[in-house]
Amino acid sequence: MRYLVISVALLVCLTGCYYDHANLSYPQATGTCTVTSVTYSANVTGILSANCYSCHSGNASAGAGIKLDSYTALKVYVTNGQLMNSINQTGSVPSMPLNSSKLSACDINTIQAWITNGTPNN
Repeated sequence: MRYLVISVALLVCLTGCYYDHANLSYPQATGTCTVTSVTYSANVTGILSANCYSCHSGNASAGAGIKLDSYTALKVYVTNGQLMNSINQTGSVPSMPLNSSKLSACDINTIQAWITNGTPNN
């Protein structure tokens, strides 16, 4: 009987340690994505720099001849739809980033918001 009481008390104590607030325990998994004031210089270039510039920048080294490291160069691929087809991994163009996982939903939504707002060079 004594061991039963100790076991029950121990179980009650251990289950009381469970922390069930995922947004506090795992903040990176539940971050917010704000796409209301997206700018090319503050938002889009950061995403492209982190995910695309290693292959798609520079003069001769741009992958498949596609450069995305300037507004003018990027605008071509926005206009013809290749940028969104590549990052959404749909359509007839290669999925990007190559040999990597898909961009986060927030990054894709950020770029899409910039395109929806007319792709301003801001």
